[in-house]
Amino acid sequence: MLVFPEFDPVAVSLGPVKVHWYGLMYVLAFLTAYALATYRAKSRDGWTAEMVSDLVFYGAIGVILGGRIGYVLFYEFDKFLDNPLWLFQVWTGGMSFHGGFIGVMIAMVFFARKYQKTAFQTLDFIAPCVPTGLFFGRIGNFIGGELVGRPVENLNYPLAMIFPHVDNIPRHPSQLYQALGEGILLFILLWWFSAKPRPRMAVSAVFLMGYGLARFFVEFFREPDADQGFILLGWVTKGQMLSFPMIIIGLWMLWYAYRRRIYDWGPQKNT
Repeated sequence: MLVFPEFDPVAVSLGPVKVHWYGLMYVLAFLTAYALATYRAKSRDGWTAEMVSDLVFYGAIGVILGGRIGYVLFYEFDKFLDNPLWLFQVWTGGMSFHGGFIGVMIAMVFFARKYQKTAFQTLDFIAPCVPTGLFFGRIGNFIGGELVGRPVENLNYPLAMIFPHVDNIPRHPSQLYQALGEGILLFILLWWFSAKPRPRMAVSAVFLMGYGLARFFVEFFREPDADQGFILLGWVTKGQMLSFPMIIIGLWMLWYAYRRRIYDWGPQKNT
């Protein structure tokens, strides 16, 4: 039986400077996104190193602000009503992917206006770089011992893990499942899909569907938030309810993209 190792919240100490694991994961996420976006820009028309730097900066602002505001609105709104200043107490933890996603979309609109691109030209370009950030985020969740999985039904399950700070019940390491599904597998899918010219909006559509499906599935192994529980039909979680529309919208976007067939690069590029 695996036992969750208690990690020191401080990853690196450099004299008076202490780098926490969450901070380190954010740094790794943005550095990886920057490296991947720089690589993609070399084979895409109309992208420069300066634009990539700005794009990652805009994305970072969108993730941080959107993630925090989304967490407060989706999961802790009552606490916010009791103490609105709690919104700014980011050191207490609490980020929402769905909020971060909305924040990034808004940030990309501002970026697109600055560089005279469409929002989906921008989103299609950056989408394949996002899953690596999700991977590091879920690893951060695991190291922090949060968002634990549901109890396993088979005690002989090789990945069953006890989280002593929660209880002594063997559970699924759902954070690692999410790191695999939302991170590694989604990255492979998007990187492969975007390697060839696709209609504008198609890559963004695959991202929406891929993330939505991965999150919806893994939620069956993740313990619902204590203050949320199952919010629909006795088995649907808040995460599943927020992910299902992503799947439907992604399907519609993919159909619409191939119906319009507007290409931004490659031999079929529209001029």
